[in-house]
Amino acid sequence: MQGTLREIDVHTIIHLIEFGQRTGELLIESNTGKFWFLFFDNGELIYATDTDSKLTRLRDYLHGLGLDKALDQLPSSKLGINVLEYGQIWALLEANILSPDQAKSILASTIREVLFDIIGLYQGTFVFEISTALTPKLERFKFSQINGEYTRQLQTWKQFYPVLQSIDQCPILLAEEALPHLNTWVDGKTTIRQLSRYAGLAISQIGQQIYDAIALGEVAITQLAMNVPQQVKVQSSRILCIDDSVTICRAVEYILHNHGFQVMAVSSPTKALSLVFQHKPDLILCDITMPELDGYELCGMLRKSSAFAKVPIIMLTGKDGFIDRVKARMVGATEYLTKPFGEKELLTTVEKYCNR
Repeated sequence: MQGTLREIDVHTIIHLIEFGQRTGELLIESNTGKFWFLFFDNGELIYATDTDSKLTRLRDYLHGLGLDKALDQLPSSKLGINVLEYGQIWALLEANILSPDQAKSILASTIREVLFDIIGLYQGTFVFEISTALTPKLERFKFSQINGEYTRQLQTWKQFYPVLQSIDQCPILLAEEALPHLNTWVDGKTTIRQLSRYAGLAISQIGQQIYDAIALGEVAITQLAMNVPQQVKVQSSRILCIDDSVTICRAVEYILHNHGFQVMAVSSPTKALSLVFQHKPDLILCDITMPELDGYELCGMLRKSSAFAKVPIIMLTGKDGFIDRVKARMVGATEYLTKPFGEKELLTTVEKYCNR
């Protein structure tokens, strides 16, 4: 199931997944290029996230619990691109750093935050991909039971406009007694969204408190300057990602684009062939198990062309067997990257062969 948000709204998409008791992953992309991922098990929501690979959101939740150093106590984790935060929450739970109630609260907050962002979206695209459910599972949510709550929150937030225009705005205290439940964190640099995370309250609740305090002249509001990524690339290498999973394609595309690469991602291996000869990429990421044409065949065909005899080809696969590695080498693959892999592992491999 895929399409545009002009054809079908987010409410309906999630309702269809719930009523169909589908298990898999929903990718939502706004027209501004922002991504969100929602994970379902038999139609029930179990986790939701954006593409923040630096765990900023989780660190904010932990800060609100007084656990600022919690993540530093964990070993590095090798998890899927979109589930790093989920894995870290479970690791904190297993290490008895988080209690089950705290972990459930954070997972509920991740879903609450993403739903707030996407419920009102009417421009963008979506893809739902059937796949195995995230494991292990701690909490489940029926969208039909919580939908009304988030719709009301969004409607409440809209009432604060134009006094409050963005959840990235930062309140500043003008009176010491203002915002008694939040003033510990209000410093002119902490956003409304961060205050929501720290306090464990809905954004509409935080907005209401700030809106009322502004009316009393106790608080002013400013806009947090957005961080601009440093341009560190010497040259922009062209990367082609071929994977029949649209979700993997979009995630790889997002990560590499944010690090200065020119990226094309396609889910059809036959379509990829024409793009290869048309755009002549500097590096190819290619899944092994695909319909129509598998990665071994595609790699072998490219190696027969003098134009691609030396282009690095990195095979992506969920398999991790010795025979698969040998077969990949036999058809001319440069390296083998086993899924699931993290952002750091992907970037390390790509930069190794792009002379970055």
